[in-house]
Amino acid sequence: MIYPQFLKSNDYIGVTAPSDGIVGKIDTYRLDNAIKKFNKMNYKIKETKNVRKSIQGKSASSREQARELESLYEDEQIKCIICASGGDFLLEMLSEVNFDIIKNNPKWLQGYSDPTGLLYTITTNLDIATIYADNFKSFGMEKWHKSLENNIKILEGNLIKQDSFRKYESSRKEKIIGNEGYYLDKNVKWENLNCDDIRIKGRIIGGCLDILAELFGTRFDKTKEYINKYKNDGIVWYFENCEMSSENVIRTLWKFKDNGWFNYTSGIIFGRSAIERSYYELSFKDAVSRMLLDLNIPIIINADIGHVSPRMTIINGALCDIVSKDGKGQIIFEFK
Repeated sequence: MIYPQFLKSNDYIGVTAPSDGIVGKIDTYRLDNAIKKFNKMNYKIKETKNVRKSIQGKSASSREQARELESLYEDEQIKCIICASGGDFLLEMLSEVNFDIIKNNPKWLQGYSDPTGLLYTITTNLDIATIYADNFKSFGMEKWHKSLENNIKILEGNLIKQDSFRKYESSRKEKIIGNEGYYLDKNVKWENLNCDDIRIKGRIIGGCLDILAELFGTRFDKTKEYINKYKNDGIVWYFENCEMSSENVIRTLWKFKDNGWFNYTSGIIFGRSAIERSYYELSFKDAVSRMLLDLNIPIIINADIGHVSPRMTIINGALCDIVSKDGKGQIIFEFK
C-alpha cells in the first residue's frame, strides 16, 4: 500500500469539484471561511476553476472535472486534494480520468459520499491510500468540531486514536450565515449485532453504499483482486447509507456477498443512515442482520462514519484496529 506524503506547514492543498460545485450565498461563504481557516493554519489553498459552479448537479463536464483533478496531481506544489462537495454524478467522470497521472503522483485525496467513486477506485485499483472524511466546505464552520481537528492531525501524519463522539446531529439544521457548527442533539451509541464486545483488525476499505452499488461490476470494480491481494491481513469493511431504502440495502448487500466481496472479511462497521425508509417496516438493522449475520463475523452499526455528523476519518487501505463496547468505540490506524 502506498501512503502519500503528509501535510507540512506552508504546503498547498488543492480543492476541486469532481462531483457538484459550491454555489449560493451561504455555501460560498462557508467555502471562503474554510479557506481562511486553513490559511490561519499556514496552509495555502489552490482552487480549480469550476469549484464555484453547478449545472444540474455537476460542477462541469466530466472531461473538465477529470482534467482539473489531474492538474492538481501534476502540480508539484499540491500535497493534498480535498473534494469541494458531494453530489450524485461523480461516477461519470471516472471514464475520463487518466489514472496513470494519479499512479505516478500519489497524493492524499479526501472526500465522502459521492467522492466514494474516486477514493474507492484509486485505493483498490492503484494501491494508494485515500481519506474518507469531510468535504472541503465542512471546514467553513467557525469553531471546528473535534472530528475536523482529528482529520487534520491525521493528514499531518499523527495516527491518533479516534474515540466515538458524545453526541451526533440527528437532523441537519438550516444555516443562516454559513459558519454554523453541528447541531448535536442525540447521544452516540454504537451497537454490536452479534456479541457484547467487539474488536476487529484488518485492512479497511469501503464507502457510501449508494455509490458502491453503482460501481459494482464496472471496469473500475477491482474489489476481488484487492481483497485477494490483502487476504492475509483480513479485510475490514465500512459502509454508510445515504438514501437507500432497507429493501435496497438488502439487495445491495446480497449482491456484494454473492459475488465474494466478503471473502476474508474480519468484520464490518456501518455508519448511521442519513435516511431510513422501508416499504415493509424493515429497519436498517433488520436489513443488515438479514443479509450478514450468517457470515458469523463481528458487525457494528450506528458508528460515527458517513453522512450523519460528526464523522471519523477513515483511511482506505490502512490497517485498522476497531473496538466497540458498551455503546462506545475507537479506531486507530497503522501504515503498513
